[in-house]
Amino acid sequence: MNDQIQPDGSGAEHDHGALGDAEYAEFMELAAVEGFDIEDVEGAIDEAGHGPLPVLAVVGRPNVGKSTLVNRIIGRREAVVEDKPGVTRDRVTYEAEWAGRRFKVVDTGGWEQDVLGIDASVAAQAEYAIEAADAVVFVVDAKVGATDTDEAVVRLLRKAGKPVVLAANKVDGLSGESDAAYLWSLGLGEPHPVSALHGRGTGDMLDAVLEALPEAPEQTFGTAVGGPRRIALIGRPNVGKSSLLNKVAGEERVVVNEIAGTTRDPVDELIELGGVTWKFVDTAGIRKRVHLQQGADYYASLRTAAAVEKAEVAVILIDASENISVQDQRIVTMAVEAGRAIVLAFNKWDTLDEERRYYLEREIETELAQVAWAPRVNISARTGRHMEKLVPGIETALAGWETRVPTGRLNAFLGELVAAHPHPIRGGKQPRILFGTQAGTKPPRFVLFASGFIEAGYRRFIERRLREEFSFEGTPIHISVRVREKRGKKK
Repeated sequence: MNDQIQPDGSGAEHDHGALGDAEYAEFMELAAVEGFDIEDVEGAIDEAGHGPLPVLAVVGRPNVGKSTLVNRIIGRREAVVEDKPGVTRDRVTYEAEWAGRRFKVVDTGGWEQDVLGIDASVAAQAEYAIEAADAVVFVVDAKVGATDTDEAVVRLLRKAGKPVVLAANKVDGLSGESDAAYLWSLGLGEPHPVSALHGRGTGDMLDAVLEALPEAPEQTFGTAVGGPRRIALIGRPNVGKSSLLNKVAGEERVVVNEIAGTTRDPVDELIELGGVTWKFVDTAGIRKRVHLQQGADYYASLRTAAAVEKAEVAVILIDASENISVQDQRIVTMAVEAGRAIVLAFNKWDTLDEERRYYLEREIETELAQVAWAPRVNISARTGRHMEKLVPGIETALAGWETRVPTGRLNAFLGELVAAHPHPIRGGKQPRILFGTQAGTKPPRFVLFASGFIEAGYRRFIERRLREEFSFEGTPIHISVRVREKRGKKK
């Protein structure tokens, strides 16, 4: 096998994740020798090799049963459910599977009308949640029927152009199906009568969901030759995102194009930095101040999540003059879990004295340990100091995000690692990593095959050594482990 570390190119992905045909054949032969079930191995490679999962947003006004329906879809009780409008305060994402297909489910809070009216409260939530989705389940209370709020949501859904599955909830028997039939009037196609509480009709609804979702999400990362790479500038409120955006857009002289937005709410902007054009996604979420006090943090988190979903790189802006907050850590976690390349930008660096710099370093070591691998730039959005370091940081993160280690070289590395640092003996047994492969990139995704259960601490050790050997700077790494079943080797 070719043992050169390779950046992932437009032709790198095959039917076997990131493995080429010859590499795949050699790998499967090794798996058979070690006694693994071939179908299990193929499934593991396929699962690890996929790009981002399709996203299904579940939306609707308060108290129509969204979280109950989400629990039904994912098959477990995780979403907070209470018979009170507005219980879901944050946008939360779960993985689900139906008929062998996996996808993400986004549970959103309900739309509350306040003094600013439906335009502010509904649009702020609906547009942001729908924006990141591949398809939408719109939940309506069939017992109540279509309300003015529901009609407003329908207009937003039509404007977004995303596939919509209409769920007529709280239909507990045949008598309720006539109530569901009235929802044809919304013009969204067939209402699917369901009872989220009891599970009635959810199977048929999920069949419709699979028809609406793409087989695989639109994967444009790196496929547009010469096209601008996508950057999300994210961070908690008032850390200087608008100042940074205005600085790079103004001083670099190029703000060309407003793409995929409404006339009053531009979404993406092309900006030239370091001689290269970059697409900054969801700049409206940076430029436009949120005037709603109630729910402002909630809407901001929706906006952040939508931006991260569309980006390749998340530049996370942190106010260096303040202590690293829980909110900073949540935003970092959001970007990591989304699998994006990450750059940490510490703003207001020019205002720090030596004492603050010392304590900030200690905070970074403890509070941001999960992204110790991320490139870091210390900048001043106000003065433009060290702005030239931003592009090299982004390029470094993208390079790590797209790196692939060929299977031959990976297994040579694993063999040496296991020989020098074997897994601890537990219960009289010592599990071993037998072989592995990197099944995908963007971010790098590894599948390791073992003789027994591999503890979390040893997995973290493997990740550290992978980074030491192959860098992967600026990117999360996903490692899954498959354990050989207790049976004889296949003949």
